[in-house]
Amino acid sequence: MTNVVELPPARPITPHSILVDQLQQTLKLAQAKNIPVEILDSLTQAVELAAGLDPYLDQYTTPESNALKALAQKTSQEDWSQRFSDGETVRQLEQEMLSGHLEGQTLKMFVHLTKAKRILEIGMFTGYSALAMAEALPNDGQLIACEVDSYVAQFAQACFNSSPDGHKIIIEVAPALETLYKLAAAKESFDLIFIDADKKEYVDYFQIILDSGLLTTDGLICVDNTLLQGQVYLSPQQRTTNGEAIAHFNSVVAADPRVEQVILPIRDGVTLIRRLA
Repeated sequence: MTNVVELPPARPITPHSILVDQLQQTLKLAQAKNIPVEILDSLTQAVELAAGLDPYLDQYTTPESNALKALAQKTSQEDWSQRFSDGETVRQLEQEMLSGHLEGQTLKMFVHLTKAKRILEIGMFTGYSALAMAEALPNDGQLIACEVDSYVAQFAQACFNSSPDGHKIIIEVAPALETLYKLAAAKESFDLIFIDADKKEYVDYFQIILDSGLLTTDGLICVDNTLLQGQVYLSPQQRTTNGEAIAHFNSVVAADPRVEQVILPIRDGVTLIRRLA
């Protein structure tokens, strides 16, 4: 029904995919034991219900463009095990950093709904989300993408060059905070800002955006990974450093009287933030 590219199996990194994986493992263990058939039937139904959701969402979400499909395929074929971020904090780059079909189409819809003409993306990776949003921009629209890693910036630029909408994207290669301060000093402002970079700096990004005028009066902030594998609502002992950072960020946003927000359970969690009048 769709022309969504088939990517190699990825490790579960979202609350839902982790839940599916754990249910499937539990079912296998139960099938190997002398478990009452009623329990096995109930567990089988739970696995089917959980495992069928993501494929169904993909099937009935508008297919990605050929350019996005090619970018996703190229990203999946790269050996990211040999790549590490060249930013100040060394981190392993991995395929799962790609936003993907469902989130890409969601962001694209937000651009249409807000009628955004200027977009700021904080954290780009190989450019899937940037290109998805750029496809929804008018021809004179512009997206500035902040990316700390020069290799993935070049990787993304090559993909943008093959897209009819790639000319709308400008890549700023530098630490995100450095770029934000530069844009603020230049009195730049944006209708939509998408945050998906260093989780430990999320609060700083948020504060700079609100304090410096980077967001237009009716602008929208979208923040990725705000459920962080479910760590934010599990016990603090189960949190990684990033999980703790996101839990703190969510608390900061919820306590800020300048905004209102909603967390959507899309992929690894997407928070929408609107500045109050």
